[in-house]
Amino acid sequence: MAMTMAAAKSELILGPVPFHWSVETVRDFYFRIADEAPIDAVYLGEVVCHKRAPFFAPYLDEVANRLKAAGKRVVFSTLAEVMLPAERRLVEAVCAMGGDLVEANDVSALSHLAGRPHHIGPYMNVYNEDTLKFLAGKGAVHVSLPAELPANALRALGAAAPALGVSLDVQVFGRVPLALSARCYHARLTGRTKDSCQYACEADPDGLALDTLEGTPFLAINGIQTLSHSCLNLAGELADLQAMGITGFRLSPHSCDMVAVAEIFRTVADDALGPDEAEARLAALDPPGPFANGFFHGAAGCIRTGADRAQA
Repeated sequence: MAMTMAAAKSELILGPVPFHWSVETVRDFYFRIADEAPIDAVYLGEVVCHKRAPFFAPYLDEVANRLKAAGKRVVFSTLAEVMLPAERRLVEAVCAMGGDLVEANDVSALSHLAGRPHHIGPYMNVYNEDTLKFLAGKGAVHVSLPAELPANALRALGAAAPALGVSLDVQVFGRVPLALSARCYHARLTGRTKDSCQYACEADPDGLALDTLEGTPFLAINGIQTLSHSCLNLAGELADLQAMGITGFRLSPHSCDMVAVAEIFRTVADDALGPDEAEARLAALDPPGPFANGFFHGAAGCIRTGADRAQA
């Protein structure tokens, strides 16, 4: 039986768009989030490929201001893999934004953020209390925990966080980020190099599904990124998460109706909608893959536990 959710309102968080959508699509997506979605905080910025960042840069201030005017808190996210001088410069530029919080997704950002309140993103692999304590000592005030952590690890981190002055969130919807590579899968697939990719990833707004040699759907690729084929859905675990001390629920943007997704998770978090009905409504929105919650339950991440909540 799920634990009763505490009275405190959980924060609903929208993570940065991980895919290469057209500039107009991204701009209009955030405008609609600002105007219609029950989201508390929105993370902006390119986390996967530095080559994508210049496209949206001219609209960044306009989008951030629109979100802030709508009462959303805005946090700027850094790249999750940094190797080239251009990537280092992009991280430095994001960290130099005055007056705004920054989410570090790679250790290269920490030297720019030391002693200044900042967030730690899910790519930083905070797996234990010692890591959490170390990062809090450097100025971290909020940490997004990796999606692969099981419930017992989340519980331990949730118990340690208040004494460190750190709040925690976990991803509860969307394809799970699994790995990053120096090579671009989309470029290789189209017979191009990473430098001359011609932005092949734009053809797959939710990532390109991959099958095993036997034809079984397995993973998805997004430029240099490997994602799960399945779609994480922890609507049925929200009460347990809050009881563990997790105060934020992160939604990863996809091409389905994210306003409707946010409304469903907000209603569940407010204890006004049961997990079975929530799952049925989410399934009707054409999510990017079959639902899964295995990591939370200490199982393979692609597994969906609980026959009573199995996706139709």
